[in-house]
Amino acid sequence: MRSKIVLLKRLCSFVFIFASCLLNTAAQSTTSIHQATLMETDQKTVEISTEELRRILSEKSASVFDARPFKEYATSHIPGAQNVSAKPGVSMSLYVSDVAEIERVLKGNKAAQIVLYCNGPFCGKSKRLATELLEAGYTNVRRYQVGIPVWRALGGVTQIEPVGIRYVVEKDRTAVFIDAREALEFRGGSIPGARSIPRSLVKEGKDVGEVKAAKDDGRLPMEDHNTRIIVFGKTSTEARFVAEAIAREAFHNVSFFDADFQQFLSALRP
Repeated sequence: MRSKIVLLKRLCSFVFIFASCLLNTAAQSTTSIHQATLMETDQKTVEISTEELRRILSEKSASVFDARPFKEYATSHIPGAQNVSAKPGVSMSLYVSDVAEIERVLKGNKAAQIVLYCNGPFCGKSKRLATELLEAGYTNVRRYQVGIPVWRALGGVTQIEPVGIRYVVEKDRTAVFIDAREALEFRGGSIPGARSIPRSLVKEGKDVGEVKAAKDDGRLPMEDHNTRIIVFGKTSTEARFVAEAIAREAFHNVSFFDADFQQFLSALRP
């Protein structure tokens, strides 16, 4: 009887330890939204999370391709991403980038690390391109399938190209342009309708400094946080800093121009 009691106690102890291990494992495996993917099971290429993409972009450890048409890319893309032309002869509904162009960019390196993204969970462009890349012999293809909508939602800014600026000026009358230069420079001349948020007055954190003031006085569109906001400055560094501060205030469509003010003015010319 005593041996049975001892055995039972050991068994209970084992169960307790095993259960504790499971609980610890479950706790450790809890992921944040920054670490989340769609976890689709029927895809030939793996997904990466927003956290992983940020690290890849910081380390420049892979070539990141925006799988959308050029005009979409030019208007708003993840900083550091590249874009290539469309595969000849495809319809817009089945749009896919040209693998031959990617091969040219990568100089024929089929083992190159590649990350693809497009317009989020329901977008098929990155999936179609991933399939074609695998068929062409590429061996290291991954997808950021939650895409640019989630990138923006998690406070990620985007970059706008000169072609995109001209498109916005011509087509989007609701867009808000933010001049990140100093107030004196702004008063000396900016673009029509631009609003001033000087870099020197923007503070780290949320609801502080000049960004908070801009929310209160109408410089930022508080009644429609999906409004397109484009930030330019004396340098690309100050434009990006102000854009990132605005994005942290839950504005979901913030882009910056990655060049100086004179180049921004040049981009406005036909």
